[in-house]
Amino acid sequence: MKFLAVIPARYASTRFPGKPLAMLAGKSVIQRVYEQVAGVLDDAYVATDDERIFNAVAGFGGKAVMTSAHHKSGTDRIEEAVQKIGGDFDVVVNIQGDEPFIHRSQIETVCRCFDDPRTQIATLGKPFNPAEGIGPIENPNSPKIVVDNQGYALYFSRSIIPFVRNAEPQEWPGRYPFLKHIGLYAYRTEVLAEITQLPQSSLELAESLEQLRWLQNGYKIKVGETHIETVGIDTPEDLQRAEQFLKGA
Repeated sequence: MKFLAVIPARYASTRFPGKPLAMLAGKSVIQRVYEQVAGVLDDAYVATDDERIFNAVAGFGGKAVMTSAHHKSGTDRIEEAVQKIGGDFDVVVNIQGDEPFIHRSQIETVCRCFDDPRTQIATLGKPFNPAEGIGPIENPNSPKIVVDNQGYALYFSRSIIPFVRNAEPQEWPGRYPFLKHIGLYAYRTEVLAEITQLPQSSLELAESLEQLRWLQNGYKIKVGETHIETVGIDTPEDLQRAEQFLKGA
């Protein structure tokens, strides 16, 4: 199977404008993401709507493709990029442009999900640490996943799922292995083309989670498991934390 990595990167960001070009220990965020990915898969491109990002990627020797500024999601941007890149790829891997510490093993784990021919879409989950208590599990910015016995997603939610009956909330982390969603996705190429044509679903609108559109339309999402913590960058404060993370790495 041939795997293509596409890294969507927008300049305009409500919480952190220009985030892909922000410097992190001497390199831009987008360069650090690209370098983590390049060489792991068969090919890798940054998909952007901004010439500054395009030129920055070209400047450090990476590959980039210009896409429309009017896409409503990163998935739509990736589908346009795939059409422009061409080639005969079986699976497209969506690497978030704000994850400079994405690990090779995480990319390999999501790719191995496609060893199962039933897998149409794949993503990652990381077990919450019970020792950290209920706080991280309660965080609505950390979506939770429940999976079936074959590792396929049953549901994603910003709420705590499942509800643990007959126990106080502080006891829940020790009663059930809660799973945190890690936003790394991969899609069979033909499935990517299909899901970008779907209208937003009621569950997606309710939870503001795009993957619920795919589940609600019957697509099978395989969940690989990782135990590696990454540091995503959504705000300037996250960038400072990433600097500290890099110093301690």
